[in-house]
Amino acid sequence: MKKLLMMISILVFISISGCGIVDNDTNDIEDTPKEEEPEEPNDKDDKDQANNEDKEPVEKEPYLESTIRTDSDGKNIVTNPSDIIVLVNKNRNLPSDYEPEDLISPGTPFRQGQDSPVRFMREEAGLALREMFAAGEEAGFIYYGRSGYRSYQIQQILFNNYAEAHGEEAANKFSARPGQSEHQTGLVMDITSEVANFDLTEEFGETEDGKWLQENAHRFGFILRYPKGKEDITGYQYEPWHYRYVGKEMAKEVYELDVTLEEYFKDYYN
Repeated sequence: MKKLLMMISILVFISISGCGIVDNDTNDIEDTPKEEEPEEPNDKDDKDQANNEDKEPVEKEPYLESTIRTDSDGKNIVTNPSDIIVLVNKNRNLPSDYEPEDLISPGTPFRQGQDSPVRFMREEAGLALREMFAAGEEAGFIYYGRSGYRSYQIQQILFNNYAEAHGEEAANKFSARPGQSEHQTGLVMDITSEVANFDLTEEFGETEDGKWLQENAHRFGFILRYPKGKEDITGYQYEPWHYRYVGKEMAKEVYELDVTLEEYFKDYYN
């Protein structure tokens, strides 16, 4: 009888254990989510954040100031003479030894002889001139080049001759001193036509030929460099024949803004 009771007790215990009845303390430990351990501070991230907060925004140096140096004579010399958008004027001189490396003859009508160095332009500008002259011809206008590239030495001879004939002050209004002429860049062409007797005169700007150029040159990357009414800004008299290549994008902006290259760089170029 005792053995029977003992066996019944054992069976009851096994049955109760199978129902999952366990110690409450053990159940609390297993079901309670573990607390996440705090992350160790990242010294590198803190330092990077602190450094970024301490740094001041770096301002880009304006284009005009960043593209000149002052020589021993106190002259401002451009440091980017081969740049298509280089600004050359009475305050920004080209190096005396600068000569473009990609000069070509545009193959357009010209009033000078085949061997004249002033027939040449830089390749990009020369090809654009050819395209512009062709478009002008389709519109009924035949243009001729009068003067393209001029070296520092040639410009010196020209200016000296003008100064001797008209006086230095007068010459400085219509002729650039050596180093201050855009012609030395190889990006300029003085343009004329038969209606102007192939001369370079202000009257050319009032002709249909001259007006077509003023209204369409920007489509080919050229700007009228010395417009009327801007003499105090450019430093030179009105020259409706002097066209400067700057590329189509900039030429379009200068034309639409109706500003000189000096004004464009000062107020609009970033």
